[in-house]
Amino acid sequence: MKETACCFTGHRAIPAAAEGELERKLDETLRALYVRGVRQFCCGGALGFDMMAERAVLRLREICPDVSLILFLPYPGQDENWSARDRAEYRRILSLADAVSYASEGYTAGCMHARDRQLADAASVCVAYLVRPSGGTFYTVCYARQNGLEIINLA
Repeated sequence: MKETACCFTGHRAIPAAAEGELERKLDETLRALYVRGVRQFCCGGALGFDMMAERAVLRLREICPDVSLILFLPYPGQDENWSARDRAEYRRILSLADAVSYASEGYTAGCMHARDRQLADAASVCVAYLVRPSGGTFYTVCYARQNGLEIINLA
C-alpha cells in the first residue's frame, strides 16, 4: 500500500482568509496524486487541516470510486471535548471512512505522536500545511522526511 498512499498533516488553526485557497490547492494536489497512481489517502482525524483534507478526499472519491479514505486516529473518543458542530462533522467523516485504526485504546501522553508516525509509515507522500517549525505538524513532517517521503507543503 505504501507506494500508492499519501498521508496528511497540518495545523489545527487555519486563517479564515486562507481556507478557500487551501481547499483549492488540496483538490488540485489530490487529483495530481491520483493521476500518479495514489489511491489510499491517510488522515489523522484532527480539527483544522486534517478535516479539510478528509473532506477533499471524500470529494475526490465521488468521481474516483477506487479512492480510499483511511483514518489513523490517536484514540477512540478524541472528539469528546469538541464543539457539537465539530463532533458531528468528525463522526460523519468517520462513518464514511474505508478503514479506521487507533494508535491507543485511550488517551496517553504519546498517542498523538504514535498516530503521526503511523500516518507517515503507511505512505510514500506527505501533503502538509506547515507554517511554523514547532508542534505536531513539524514533528510529523520531520519524521516523514527522515523516512524518505516526498513532502508537498501547501502553505
